[in-house]
Amino acid sequence: MKDCNQCGKCCIKYGGEDLSATREEIDLWEIFNPEIFKFVKNNEIWFDPDTGLSLKSCPFLQIEPKTGPIAQNKYTCSIYLDRPEDCRHYPSLIAEMIRDECEMIEVIDLEKPKKAQINLDLLMQDSRPPSGS
Repeated sequence: MKDCNQCGKCCIKYGGEDLSATREEIDLWEIFNPEIFKFVKNNEIWFDPDTGLSLKSCPFLQIEPKTGPIAQNKYTCSIYLDRPEDCRHYPSLIAEMIRDECEMIEVIDLEKPKKAQINLDLLMQDSRPPSGS
């Protein structure tokens, strides 16, 4: 499995209406991160603070300046340390990464998906809740 190359596929695909935040996250944003909280409406994310309309993409996904004329787009999250748990837990399954055309997947991962899943679980262990949660 390759390191993340910041292709943005996951954030683009799931960063809009498919994304949710926990009540605890929303409460913390309200107190400590009003710049994030202003995109919350009725305990759901992401809404335009001016119109109240649902956004089709995450307002915190930013495209980085290209490093050259043929360079691929790279994306960053401007609230990475305060991003929703949904974001923290992705990716969770090799099958999900394959479906989403994640660029971290290598041929060896496709040939040995069980081993790839073990590697993914190790890679993501600090991002996921403890077992039984």
